[in-house]
Amino acid sequence: MKHFDFDRISIQEMSKDDMLLIIEALEYTGKSTNIDQFLQLRNNILQELASLAEMPQDRFLEYLKEETLSI
Repeated sequence: MKHFDFDRISIQEMSKDDMLLIIEALEYTGKSTNIDQFLQLRNNILQELASLAEMPQDRFLEYLKEETLSI
């Protein structure tokens, strides 16, 4: 069995629906369990995605929600 060593994972192939689901799941889990690492991970992912999209985080989140609801 091959062993792959990587520090980063590409999200190029991830759908907008999946991105939004992960972001919302991390937020829900963080608030429900009071485990800050879930909220921190959510914020880190959102920050990175918004940066890649070259828009503010709140606008990027709105964009994801609009895109997933329009399908």
